[in-house]
Amino acid sequence: MQYTELIIFLIVVLAFFILMFIASGIKILKEWERVAILRLGKFKHIRGPGIIWITPLLDKVAMKVSLRLQTYAFKTERSLTKDNVPVVVDAVMYFRVINVEKAILSVERYTIAVELAAQTTLRETTGKVTLDEVLSERDKIAQHLQELIDEKTEHWGVKVTAVEIRDVVIPTQLQDAMSREAQAERERRARITLATAELEASETMLKAAKIYEESQVGFVLRTWNIMQEISKNANLIIMLPTNIPEVGASAAASVALAAGTGGLKVPRDKGSVQ
Repeated sequence: MQYTELIIFLIVVLAFFILMFIASGIKILKEWERVAILRLGKFKHIRGPGIIWITPLLDKVAMKVSLRLQTYAFKTERSLTKDNVPVVVDAVMYFRVINVEKAILSVERYTIAVELAAQTTLRETTGKVTLDEVLSERDKIAQHLQELIDEKTEHWGVKVTAVEIRDVVIPTQLQDAMSREAQAERERRARITLATAELEASETMLKAAKIYEESQVGFVLRTWNIMQEISKNANLIIMLPTNIPEVGASAAASVALAAGTGGLKVPRDKGSVQ
């Protein structure tokens, strides 16, 4: 009887250890997670997602990799542009793992490697462009950065999908100088626009004067049109020169009626109407 109980106890203990052995090899991976399995130190395969089982003591999970899009914000500390201007360029990079085997076996820690590659590439690119290009061509520089970083990370199984430049910080003294330069440029454009308008107006007035010179009727109509515009304000004292074509009492009275003065005196000798 004691022997039978001992056998049962040993079976229970053995079953317990077998269950523990099996349970220790069970791993649950999320949908976006992948792991590399090493058997006795050698790469075996990539597993995941879901429930996986590895052989305890023989197999080992080398590294867990996420396939989701990852972001990394980085910037250069006081790097010099091509024209020797110290700037701080703040950027953000988006990347994802596309080859899990390379990301695990080709590099020690792919995230740190990608981040360092982004920092050095940004510093190198900043030194090859001028300040004006950094400020005005951010999209072009960001596209160039994405291509350069992607060339480096391609061997690690990482794909850089985009790089964006968020901010460019320049010294305060330079900001003031650029502000004054921008204001001077706006004033220059305003003066050029005003001068161009004056030139066009003078050319048009010369053309009109030539037309009036050739047409006496047109000159008379234009003269009285101007007098009618002036007479719209009843508070004005209107002085009519005596040498206006076709000037007479009836014409002067018409101007007075248009002004609403109620009366008009036309001194013939003095050439003025009040």
